[in-house]
Amino acid sequence: MLKQAHAISEELIEWRRDFHMHPETGFDVQRTAGIVAEELEKMGYRVKRGVGKTGVVAEIGEGGKLVAIRADMDALPILEQNEYEYVSQTPGAMHACGHDSHIAMALGAALLLSKEKLPGRVRFLFQPCEETADEEGKSGAQRMAAEGAMDSVDYVIAQHIDPAKPVGTIGINAGPCSGGVDNWYGVITGKGGHGAHPDQTFDPFHLMAHVIMALNGIVSRRINPFEPAVVSIGMINGGFTENVIPDHVKLSGTLRYTNAEIHEYMRDEIKRAFEIAKTLGGNYELRFEYGGPPMINDQLVSDMIETIGLDMLGKENVHEIGKTLGAEDFSEFLKLAPGAMFTLGTQKKGHEDYKLHHPKFDLDERALPIGTAMLVETAKRFLNNG
Repeated sequence: MLKQAHAISEELIEWRRDFHMHPETGFDVQRTAGIVAEELEKMGYRVKRGVGKTGVVAEIGEGGKLVAIRADMDALPILEQNEYEYVSQTPGAMHACGHDSHIAMALGAALLLSKEKLPGRVRFLFQPCEETADEEGKSGAQRMAAEGAMDSVDYVIAQHIDPAKPVGTIGINAGPCSGGVDNWYGVITGKGGHGAHPDQTFDPFHLMAHVIMALNGIVSRRINPFEPAVVSIGMINGGFTENVIPDHVKLSGTLRYTNAEIHEYMRDEIKRAFEIAKTLGGNYELRFEYGGPPMINDQLVSDMIETIGLDMLGKENVHEIGKTLGAEDFSEFLKLAPGAMFTLGTQKKGHEDYKLHHPKFDLDERALPIGTAMLVETAKRFLNNG
């Protein structure tokens, strides 16, 4: 299969560079989705457009098991700083997380699978808005799943490029591989007044300082040290001039976890931290926005991917995924069928320091056939043996 994937390297590179030059963010991926749908229709797939707003679902084969392959399509709101011939032509948008390569490899897998006599069905899920969410806090995976994209799926797989690992390697393991996430938004209210007379106020900055100390103590003092968890503050906004104490300040942040059992406990502890504002004479408002569950790779699917990696790349080129509490909404699909995401080494010489989401990020395109072959072989083995 690797030989067949290398035979379409030119197509893979052409797709990837076209998507890289024309990045689209969030759910606004009309051009990308349109090209994806047209290519899949030419390959003979049954294609549905506009799933989950702008997603594309394509299926081939009849009866038997159904294996889904997911690829995210959205870019990031980043101004690219590279100088290649294929740099972003859209100011302020860039494929800095490798989704352009995810699309290209999924299209390559679709092309190779379209030439196979399949003992079942393969469904491709080309997903918008993995990086962010809409006005209701819903990501692309949530929107697509709600519209039936995962109906009847037996297994679901995905990959994500890893610029920290060499070309020719993959990462896979069962269990938690990324964090569940909530965002939180707080307002601390006091009593404003003149900066020369703080005694006549309930200074919300003073109240906030105590809340911040409590927030920063949640993980170190309230969570089991063996439980991965994060509470971070990302924004503070308050005041309007140097000699006036305002009546309120705003702060917001994120919480991350891998164990669903401590999810509500972390929310309760954040509420407890904000209660300090009341104790000191102020008040507060606090709301949470659910971002998604942890991504937990299924044991059976992970074992299959590992076996394929060992067969295709050799033992020295298969490793465990590095632990992270970064969020990945592929977890929404894993709630509906057993599956797993593996990582694909794409380290590029001279770009080792430019990781995901960096304006100088780039990848080594020699990895594209490897990722394509991994997707194809995993789908085929599950159709034949799953």
